[in-house]
Amino acid sequence: MKKEDLRIVYMGTPDFAVESLRKLVDGGYQVVGVITMPDKPAGRGHKIQYSPVKEFALERNIPLLQPEKLKDESFIQSLREWKADLQIVVAFRMLPEVVWDMPRFGTFNLHASLLPQYRGAAPINWAVMNGDAETGITTFFLQHEIDTGRVIQQVRIPIAETDNVGIVHDKLMILGGELVVETVDAILNDTIKPIAQEDMAVVGELRPAPKIFKETCRIDWQQPVKRIYDFIRGLSPYPAAWSELVNPEGEAVIVKIYESEKIIESHQLASGTIVTDGKKVMKVAVSDGYISILSLQLPGKKRLKTEELLRGYRLTNDFKMN
Repeated sequence: MKKEDLRIVYMGTPDFAVESLRKLVDGGYQVVGVITMPDKPAGRGHKIQYSPVKEFALERNIPLLQPEKLKDESFIQSLREWKADLQIVVAFRMLPEVVWDMPRFGTFNLHASLLPQYRGAAPINWAVMNGDAETGITTFFLQHEIDTGRVIQQVRIPIAETDNVGIVHDKLMILGGELVVETVDAILNDTIKPIAQEDMAVVGELRPAPKIFKETCRIDWQQPVKRIYDFIRGLSPYPAAWSELVNPEGEAVIVKIYESEKIIESHQLASGTIVTDGKKVMKVAVSDGYISILSLQLPGKKRLKTEELLRGYRLTNDFKMN
């Protein structure tokens, strides 16, 4: 079968999923339909917002479905009418068997980790938050349990110690587009040899990658320097690590912290104590040193470099982080 004869249905929602779809369409593959999340209101005006995948599909005139429920009979029927030979899922939702088992070549998923490590919704964040030195992407066939199917291909990349999650996300997004096309070609050429995840060698314990909520992002200043440093970059630029900044009167405001440096140094200060010159430096004491805050955001304000913020915000050594 030629690639232009292979009928592909593509499922995805965020920016991460657009790159793979673009690579397929620009590469001459026949994407007969796209499935994405229903539109949702966003921002203060509750303006209806299209997903990045929907915007791309409309731009390229690709037929589109946005089911509320993936087991809905009218959706299942519409999907059948597309007569897909292969389905591809990138950053979407958990599919029922009636959907993933439909095409003759099956359904494969692109996951932003080296499976079986980091099964779950936020693999890139957790790899950086945990201070990993490498990560990667995996294509695998869907089966009943989420992120557990047979692995088709993997690509590894290093994580630099200064990389934040945004940098790693963009690297994996580009590589993911290339790997999706390679995987489709391998399926077409019948050269794949899928491996069961339980048969793959894993160094160390398996780590999960659960969905991240607001409380997940709160900084624990009792942790050592490197752990906090990795935590901040693993949540930057989104959704952002945060803490309470408490003034001498005990009044607290939520501060988002985007960028920091780690300073290993012995001292006698309590964890959470702020050390500042009031002009350029804002350090937070922790057990084995300091976290130097380089950029942050106060409620209702834009993100600023520390020295920009200190020009208009009076900070003293009597403040602390909770």
